[in-house]
Amino acid sequence: MTAATHSTLFPQVPDSADAVLEGLDPEQRAVATALRGPVCVLAGAGTGKTRAITHRIAYGVRAGILQPSTVLAVTFTNRAAGEMRGRLRQLGAHGVQARTFHSAALRQLQYFWPKAIGGGMPRLVDRKIQLVADAAAACGTRLDRGELRDVTAEIEWSKVTQTVPADYPYAAAKAGREAPRAPAEIAHIYAAYENLKRDRAVIDFEDVLLLTVAILQDRHDIAEQVRAQYQHFVVDEYQDVSPLQQRLLELWLGDRDNLCVVGDASQTIYSFTGATPDHLLDFRTRHPGATVVKLVRDYRSSPQVVRLANGLLAQAHGRAADHRLELVSQRAPGPEPVHTEYTDEPAEAEGAAHRIRELIDAGVPAAEIAVLFRTNAQSETYEQALADAGVPYQLRGAERFFDRPEVRKAGIALRGAARFGGNDSLLDDAVDLPSQVRAVLSGEGWANEPPAGSGAVRERWESLAALVNLAHDLAAGNPKATLADFVAELDERANAQHAPTVQGVTLASLHAAKGLEWDVVFLVGVAEGMLPITYAKTDEQIEEERRLLYVGVTRARERLHVSWALSRSPGGRPNRRASRFLDGLRPGTTPTAGRAGTTTGAGVERGTGRAIPAVPRRAQRSPARCRVCGRTLTDAGEMKLMRCEECPSDMDEGLYERLREWRTVQAERSGQPDFCVFTDRTLVAIAEARPENSAELSRIPGVLNRKLRSYGDEVLAICAGQDVNEGDSDD
Repeated sequence: MTAATHSTLFPQVPDSADAVLEGLDPEQRAVATALRGPVCVLAGAGTGKTRAITHRIAYGVRAGILQPSTVLAVTFTNRAAGEMRGRLRQLGAHGVQARTFHSAALRQLQYFWPKAIGGGMPRLVDRKIQLVADAAAACGTRLDRGELRDVTAEIEWSKVTQTVPADYPYAAAKAGREAPRAPAEIAHIYAAYENLKRDRAVIDFEDVLLLTVAILQDRHDIAEQVRAQYQHFVVDEYQDVSPLQQRLLELWLGDRDNLCVVGDASQTIYSFTGATPDHLLDFRTRHPGATVVKLVRDYRSSPQVVRLANGLLAQAHGRAADHRLELVSQRAPGPEPVHTEYTDEPAEAEGAAHRIRELIDAGVPAAEIAVLFRTNAQSETYEQALADAGVPYQLRGAERFFDRPEVRKAGIALRGAARFGGNDSLLDDAVDLPSQVRAVLSGEGWANEPPAGSGAVRERWESLAALVNLAHDLAAGNPKATLADFVAELDERANAQHAPTVQGVTLASLHAAKGLEWDVVFLVGVAEGMLPITYAKTDEQIEEERRLLYVGVTRARERLHVSWALSRSPGGRPNRRASRFLDGLRPGTTPTAGRAGTTTGAGVERGTGRAIPAVPRRAQRSPARCRVCGRTLTDAGEMKLMRCEECPSDMDEGLYERLREWRTVQAERSGQPDFCVFTDRTLVAIAEARPENSAELSRIPGVLNRKLRSYGDEVLAICAGQDVNEGDSDD
């Protein structure tokens, strides 16, 4: 997994301004040399937009046309800003500010608050959801967890679109938003939320932008001070700018036009947060003399993947579709995308896990494989399937790299070595930075060869391996780099949450995958009702779902697997169909303007047990029902427990604890994480069912044939009251 380029992180610094331009294609060079006036770069997926704009800034700085301290480059994520800073540094453009909108605004707000407002700045709250819950309670409204999340999203949307509480009902209706509660009720909660913040002297992330805008609007002296500091602006991912961010950008600019924007209307997938491609599409209207450059040479994906991506957009409608870019792959031909239909979602997950296991066994690094889905709720099924197949994985958006205990410990050790390394015998034979880092990390569990298995021990080794690889990259760009330089690099990356690559298949939602790429991508759940999602009703919403699938397709470099299931659960009615977006693009289908066709045709694989015999399949069964109240179950977690989440549990607490202790021993023995033996939910299900024989145990979801063979006898023995871990300490 990398950012949108697949090059060395630390190339040699160019020795001149002209050297900065070397290796750019004609369009990228046109971007890099357009340093005056407004510039609009329309950049398709994989076309090297970050390369173009960083070389543009670096060329301007190295040629003496731009002063580094007067350039502000803004983007939308800390990772992207960190990537941009790293590239600029390696191009010799030191001193350029590359930040997110919020980071740049917060810095200005903190600096100017005493002068503009006086006193101390209010505390910034990281998560507003508890404040929203308190505001709802103050209004006499009780929100469940889902409603609380949705109402919070409505408040965020209101603020970035500069909608005050009293105007919310009208604005929501005009925007076609489906409010989770009555609009008047949400407006009431929104108003209470704002009052509560004032009472508690706190602000949220949207307030950072709103307050900065207010200060720049009201205090011309401060606005002029900011404009004197920053005279040249670059905005990445411009299709994702909200009205509030656009207003802030206009205030930064004043009456000047030294602005370069980069974006692709076909990758607008955040309109639910207030983002709109209109600012990108209207750029030439606002700036009639703008230089416009189109980047369409795709350096990321094979011609086969690009053909599917272009086909998706060829069927699109609306304003963004009118400005779509036809990508032209620059890579060698690869395999055709694989389309697979499965009977149910567990079969789809098992099929993907089986293929991933084969790819890894064939030498494809796990870090170069991703499973992408529409909603986070789909993740659990794939986590279980990958764990069952013994495949290491990482959840995008889960524990952050620099928060891992082994990484924190390694950082402490490296800082100590950088400060007192001259007295450390470990470093006596270390002649360069990589050998020094390896020597220090050897005391933290690093070894030249990875441990066997794919569990916790392997995960810790992979974290340390990522640090060692980073040291090699840094030394390649700067052979004189020291441990102190390496520690400084780690600190900068930690601040930006710009993590090095970690081995493990990536599980991520399509939204979280934006800006990333892998050699192999599995797009799963590509069925009607999921893509497009059920609640996408309007033409605009449907087209955004199409763009979301386009983003998913363009994450793949070489291999792309697209799959869907005919039913949600084993034995369920096969009433699902492949997404309408695939009509005319997968074998045996023709384009249609309506809902998905019913043709399936030759060339579409059937993901049944026979097609993938290496994956044991559970027998078809009737729809799962709650064993307490009898309701039909559809949630994967509830199906595993065989009861509704709300229904009372009759779990044997003592049995559950004995199962957990046994699982810990098994995990340590095999070098795997606990969940690779059995997940917590499976243990709960066993402790509730208290099976007496193999047949009863096999009926518990999560107990596949392989696990039944490996662990069945011991689990049944524990359920019968026996202590199967006795004597294990001598192993």
